[in-house]
Amino acid sequence: MAFSPDYRTFPNASAATGAAVIDAGLRAYMLRVYNWMCSGLLLTGVVAFGIANTGLINAFYQPAMTASGRTVMQPTFLAMAAIFAPLAFMLVLSFGVNKMSKTAVQGVFWAFCAAMGASLTNIFLIYTSESVVRVFFITAATFAATSAYGYATKTDLTKMGSFLMMGLFGIIIASLVNMFVGSSALQFAVSILGVVIFTGLTAYDTQRIRADYVQYAYAEGTDGAAKRSVFDALSLYLNFINLFMLLLQLLGNRNNN
Repeated sequence: MAFSPDYRTFPNASAATGAAVIDAGLRAYMLRVYNWMCSGLLLTGVVAFGIANTGLINAFYQPAMTASGRTVMQPTFLAMAAIFAPLAFMLVLSFGVNKMSKTAVQGVFWAFCAAMGASLTNIFLIYTSESVVRVFFITAATFAATSAYGYATKTDLTKMGSFLMMGLFGIIIASLVNMFVGSSALQFAVSILGVVIFTGLTAYDTQRIRADYVQYAYAEGTDGAAKRSVFDALSLYLNFINLFMLLLQLLGNRNNN
């Protein structure tokens, strides 16, 4: 995502004092990022659960009869719009951030998370509520452990990031192909590979966020840091959502089982 901080010189300070200040600021900044991410996930979950368990579900999905006489839930125009809405909000953030105020960036983030919740409503139609909750906690534990590793490790994960991005493009292409092929084996392979990729991206992004803070500390101003914290939270949020969906495909129990 395009973000151009206003670089300034660091304030004069001794090396020890500067390091201590940056370390304290880093902890506070990471806490802010995780708070944004967790708040966004909470909003997404509330919206998805609220739509799925109220009469609002009828505006998103309507029952339809297949040729075999089986009843399925067909998405309405509103459901299709909800699926593409998060992409629109991401484009707004990517191309408009430098012209947007801190409040506007935060507002678009909340709108994105709400739209993502609406787009994920169908998981409660496909999978049992118990398995959705179970997989969520599995995802949370996996994410927490991987992010903690990315924060603490001294190993440079930069090269791994390039490899993971190539793998990400690979699974996107494979998923598009499988929409026409309909291979369960290919879907299983994509899910396994996707879990590995988004687990790695979580560690990579966490290390990147830490490195960026150390580089840009005091250089972008209060509003700049606030906007960047939202972007960093969005990166981790997307890793979590994708990891959750892939694990749900692997471990979730379907309602028709």
